[in-house]
Amino acid sequence: MYATSEKNKAVNLALFDFDGTLCSRDSFTGFIFYALSKRHIVRKTIKILPWIQAYYLKLYPAHAMRLKLFATMFRGNSAQQLQQLGQEYAQILLKNLDAGLLQQLQQHQAQGDRVVLVSASIDLYLKPVCELLNIDLICTQVEVKDGKITGQYSTPDCSSEQKKIRIHQCYQLDHYDQVYAYGNSYEDLEMFSLADCCYMVGEDEHLPELSDVKKLA
Repeated sequence: MYATSEKNKAVNLALFDFDGTLCSRDSFTGFIFYALSKRHIVRKTIKILPWIQAYYLKLYPAHAMRLKLFATMFRGNSAQQLQQLGQEYAQILLKNLDAGLLQQLQQHQAQGDRVVLVSASIDLYLKPVCELLNIDLICTQVEVKDGKITGQYSTPDCSSEQKKIRIHQCYQLDHYDQVYAYGNSYEDLEMFSLADCCYMVGEDEHLPELSDVKKLA
């Protein structure tokens, strides 16, 4: 896990989802097109069309589709090469951050809060993103063996209940005055259940005032 240890007590804990929340784009799909050739993408996509169709018909779950897509596209690739591409891609992602949520994140940092990115997306590019933003990271980590991407994850897909589990593994929530959570979908609801104050993109009109936290009912 990339979350740092709690050596210095922060005032609050702020948990940010990435895709559709802090970032305005689908970072994983974007990385596929950044890292791989169009010919490779088309050839691999054809092989998994039945699963893609089932996903869009809501017959195949999102977490399983992400793994299937990751394995199909990246199995056997050089880990070092993809890590380098991830470093480059992180710079692109930083240009696609939601201005309002980025400002909120920076306000958390300015008042001494611990900020954590909690995402189902992969560490190949999220790790450098978080290093550039100077925040902690909890995400889906890819498996590497003998310098190659195996096509599997070394951790479970970090969505829904896994977000809650891994937050508890990394942080003692009662060490913080308040817990904030920012997300955009049902996959963030388990994370929201840990928070004193939640912001759902597309539903809530205003970002929370950091000095005026309203406890969930």
